[in-house]
Amino acid sequence: MKKIKIYQVDAFADKLFSGNPAAVCILDRWINEGIMQAIAAENNLAETAFVVPKNSIYEIRWFTPAVEVDLCGHATLAAAFVLFECLGQKEPEVVFVSPRSGELRVFQKGKMLYLDFPTDTLTPYHGLDQIRSGIGIQPKEAYRGKTDYIAIVDSEEEVRTLKPNFQEIAKLPGRGLIVTAKGNDADFVSRFFAPQAGINEDPVTGSAHTSLIPIWWKKLGKTQLTAEQLSVRGGKLSCEYRNDRCLIGGEAKLYMIGEINIE
Repeated sequence: MKKIKIYQVDAFADKLFSGNPAAVCILDRWINEGIMQAIAAENNLAETAFVVPKNSIYEIRWFTPAVEVDLCGHATLAAAFVLFECLGQKEPEVVFVSPRSGELRVFQKGKMLYLDFPTDTLTPYHGLDQIRSGIGIQPKEAYRGKTDYIAIVDSEEEVRTLKPNFQEIAKLPGRGLIVTAKGNDADFVSRFFAPQAGINEDPVTGSAHTSLIPIWWKKLGKTQLTAEQLSVRGGKLSCEYRNDRCLIGGEAKLYMIGEINIE
């Protein structure tokens, strides 16, 4: 019987039971894609990251309970945390390579881990009525990124209290919908809905901030930004705009270490 080591980590969390939980499976080689998808479904977390060491880098793939995705920030942060804190990674930076998103770097600075991700490319989206049917309020403006739609609304209160219609949101032909506004304490706030990918609402979505950071850099005129995702679990992020790259920082906490038995 084959055994796979599995770690569960709360990412973008300064204490346990907050942030976004992710599973991390460290493999010595790639296994069947169907088995990886079955493991992710069994874990029933927003994301399971699978990592294979290759020379001085790590190949990485991400699965929701329903599908493989192009990019996942919080599970990448969780994977880097496992390599640093559990497996003795000595270098201050981990280099991941994704077959769908290319090279991704994570570096450690004190308690913080920082994702170094490519900045999303955004185009205006004019289907505001379609978005309104999904969130119940009229967005001021909207954009389409590589995988997600982004809707900007008037206030943090609107983001916090909106009532999503997941059936309507699922009709958007993309990974999901980000709803954002200028924050009261943080520079900006957001929520992320992805029923299309099997996740009605994600607690904290690192990859969504590759879309949010360039929007709020332009609106607020500052390259260093604080962000808060207003899910039930909640999460805080430290962000920096670097033209074609974004830094997305947060802490992580180890919840569990175990083994998966594969017959």
